[in-house]
Amino acid sequence: MMFEVGRVCLKIAGREAGRYCVIVNKIDDNFVTVTGPRNLTDVKRRRCNVNHLEPILDILKIKADANDESVLKAYQEANLMKKLNLEVRKKHETKSEEKAKKKGKKSGKDSNDSHKKVKKK
Repeated sequence: MMFEVGRVCLKIAGREAGRYCVIVNKIDDNFVTVTGPRNLTDVKRRRCNVNHLEPILDILKIKADANDESVLKAYQEANLMKKLNLEVRKKHETKSEEKAKKKGKKSGKDSNDSHKKVKKK
C-alpha cells in the first residue's frame, strides 16, 4: 500500500508543486487528504489526486484525520524537519512574506506608496 496514512509525499502538480505534504486520510483509490501543515511547508489541508503526489520513503506515525499539531509533532519525532530542510513559521506568515522580511522590505498594499495621488494646493 503506497499511499497510506502518514506517508510523506512531494507534490508534483498544482500551485503547491515541489512542497512536501503528509497523507492524513485515504478517501478512495484516486484521492487522499493531505496537509503540510501550512506553517511548515505552505501546503494547506485539502483533497489531492494521488497522480499529483510522489511518495517518499518516510512514514510518520499519525492517526487518520490527525490535526496539524499532531503532524508537526510527528515530523519532529521522526527528525524529518532537518532532513527535508523545513522550519516552522508563524501561522499567518507565508514564504513570500518571510522572504520580504529577510530583505527588509514591507509586503502588502502599503509597500509602495508611489501609486498614491498627491494633492496640489
